[in-house]
Amino acid sequence: MIANIENLYQIFKKYPLICTDSRKITEGVIFFALKGANFDGNLFAENALKSGAVYAVVDDPNLPRNERFIFVNDVLTTLQQLATHHRRQFDFPIIAIAGSNGKTTTKELVAAVMSSQYQAHFTKGNFNNHIGVPLTLLELTDEHEVAIIEIGANHPQEHLDLCQIAEPTHGVVTNMGKDHLEGFGGFEGVKKANAEVFDWLAAHKGTIFVNDDEPFLADFLPKGARVINYGRQDEPSLTIPKYEIALKSANPFLEIGYLNSKGEMIFAQTQLVGVHNFANIATAVAIGKYFKVPTARIKDALETYKPANMRSQLLVHKSGATILLDAYNANPSSMALALQTLKEMPQLKKVAIIGDMRELGEATESEHKDIFSMAKSLNFNQLVTVGDEFFVLNDSNTEGVVSFKNNDEARAWFEAQTFDADTCVLLKGSRGLKLEMILAEQ
Repeated sequence: MIANIENLYQIFKKYPLICTDSRKITEGVIFFALKGANFDGNLFAENALKSGAVYAVVDDPNLPRNERFIFVNDVLTTLQQLATHHRRQFDFPIIAIAGSNGKTTTKELVAAVMSSQYQAHFTKGNFNNHIGVPLTLLELTDEHEVAIIEIGANHPQEHLDLCQIAEPTHGVVTNMGKDHLEGFGGFEGVKKANAEVFDWLAAHKGTIFVNDDEPFLADFLPKGARVINYGRQDEPSLTIPKYEIALKSANPFLEIGYLNSKGEMIFAQTQLVGVHNFANIATAVAIGKYFKVPTARIKDALETYKPANMRSQLLVHKSGATILLDAYNANPSSMALALQTLKEMPQLKKVAIIGDMRELGEATESEHKDIFSMAKSLNFNQLVTVGDEFFVLNDSNTEGVVSFKNNDEARAWFEAQTFDADTCVLLKGSRGLKLEMILAEQ
């Protein structure tokens, strides 16, 4: 059959489960035959039906006629349009989380805080692209009261496209850092791309949360935008028209404070390390207070949240050493923050294992040089680099620095070390390196 969005939506309401991977078909789903660089979902549509899918949305006109094939012009565009149509059935807040660094941690913290008071739906993992955002929206139900949608980008216009799909009512850009420099054409391109979120929200009378402590954000706010400010203030006040959050301690776990409606300080001891995570926590506090989540519930949510998925994740090695696993991804901004976090950890001995940073384009050599110099200047007990970009920089075999081309070499070195409980080891690198494999025992 040939269907428009309204007809397809009626089918979706009857069978509200979407699958885009023919290997994961379950009974009663609608299969969307997406295409990628190395696959064409149309080729698996018939098998999807045999495996239990009720319908398959396809865009190959050469496929045989089948009453359970829904023919469209483009499967991906249809998925996105269906998601937007579904999103428009709800009038509760849709909060977009964007930015160079800290998106996922911020999203998880905001979700934890909002879930303590409301039925909250939020992006799972890092489903933050042109496919993940629609799939997340299509999971919205009448039971939900708020949605937190992470949006990511690696080229201009992508933030805007995702806003047009999700139609957020509120949003935050965590920061503007040196991520995806190649795709954005440099740091200025990064700033302009993140500002697309501001532009969309302002044009649609949305609300923008702005961390006053982050550079560049205020420079890109459209005139007349509805802005809610927040930031760090070690002696918060209720008289100032912004949400103020105090950093009480960071040794190594962050303890923060904020005022309740009576002007009393509420302190929350988090399970997050690194001063850079203060901004992520502050965002969650500000959004929670704005949406009138009771301050006691904000405290409980912050204290019970535990980082995972290789983002500022603390593990204990069999030797007793502390592992700071922050290997999900890396760019120059996040790498510098991770190195500073290691420096501030309480253990006596520090070991930094850093991997190459990808997608930096023309800035690849200079950014790796800067990080390499910074890492050496911090005088860790041992600096270990992994990958070709860092390898060529260590031509003098600097004392206290060892370089490897791949994980196998680094893992062999790691397994030969004798760490103890007074050692902290950082692992930080781009996703393509999978530095966590260094920890895998053979």
